[in-house]
Formats: sequence, C-alpha cells, structure tokens
Amino acid sequence: MPLRTEPYLHQKDRWPQQGRVILAQYDTDSIVVYQAYRPAIGNFAAQHGYFGGEFKLSRMTWIKPNFLWMMYRSGWGAKPGQEVVLAIRLQRSAFDSILAQAVHSSFQSGLYDSQESWQKAVQTSDVRLQWDPDHNPAGHKLERRAIQLGLRGDAIRKYAQEWILDIEDISDFVADQRQHVVSGNYEALLTPAEAPYPVSDLKTAHRLQVPQIFPISC
Repeated sequence: MPLRTEPYLHQKDRWPQQGRVILAQYDTDSIVVYQAYRPAIGNFAAQHGYFGGEFKLSRMTWIKPNFLWMMYRSGWGAKPGQEVVLAIRLQRSAFDSILAQAVHSSFQSGLYDSQESWQKAVQTSDVRLQWDPDHNPAGHKLERRAIQLGLRGDAIRKYAQEWILDIEDISDFVADQRQHVVSGNYEALLTPAEAPYPVSDLKTAHRLQVPQIFPISC
C-alpha cells in the first residue's frame, strides 16, 4: 500500500503544537514507521519485505512513526549511512504491543517507584522509549515531543521477520521533498498524512505520559 501524502501546510496547523504526541499514518489494521539505512541493509529490506542480510538482530534498532522526526535525524536522507529511507507498514496490534512493553531510556520520577525498579524494568523489557523535541522541515526545534522506540531481543526478531506487512523505499520521494525544503518552497512540500495515534490502554497511556485516546468508530 503506497504511502499517503498531503501538502505539509495543510497538515501542520491541525497537528498538536506541544506536548507528547505519537504522530503517525495508520488505519484499522496497520501503522507506518520509518527507518533510514545504508544501501546494503535498506535495499535488501525493500526488495524482500523483511530485514535480513547485513541487518543485525543483536543490535538495538530504533523505529519512528513521525516522518519529520525521521527527516531531522537522517538529514532528509542525506546523512552517510542513512541514504535509503524506508516506510515500514506494521501490524497495528504489534505496534500496540511495542508501546505496552516500552520502558523509558532514563529514570522518570513519578512513573517508577525508584531507580532500582526502573533499572529492573529496563533489564526485563525489549523496548526502549524516548521522547525528543520534534522539528519542523527546516530542522528547527518545536514544543511538541516526538516518540522513538528502540527494539532488541525478541522484539527486534519479531519486528524484522513477523510483524511487517510491507516495506516501501521512499528515498526518491524524500530527495524530491528535500529540494523544496532547501529552496524554502513549503507550498510544494508534501509529507505523509499523519494524525495523533490513539492509545486506549490506560496503563500504557500513563507510562507514555500521553492522553488516553480511543479510536473513532467509522
């Protein structure tokens, strides 16, 4: 299923302007996350529909559901080793499972009883959680926070080989849009259609420090 896009200027004002937000493209059954790799890994994944070849299951991999956060980290696909930008469509149930397992990369008072309990949670979870400042297309920091999720162990194995529905190489799309950013022509800039992702599980929403949001029935 090809990535759905919209003009950036049509979207930015309807996105939350501050706070922790999981911006993503999703439907009833799936959600899109982004990663950027060197060609040997990225091309293999795009061609085969899963991660293999030189992809290492022994190393933590970070997924990002927010396109502009991926663009900031990869320099719009221009940074060495991040030339191949992938849109990975995951089973939505798998993404919810990832969120449910996520443990913050650093101690958060009020969410964990003690440093010791947080460290125990880190040791027993295969998913890391980070909230970082989101950025606009030009790379300027925003008040909104974007999520990234690190996978290891059983989570990375299932992600690489079981949870993926399809993988799209969007490197050419990213390169085209990068030119609009460089020239400042934001009226021509397209970005994936994204909206706040609903987290309906109360325990997960509390740990992520996001509002509990229920899916809208169609």
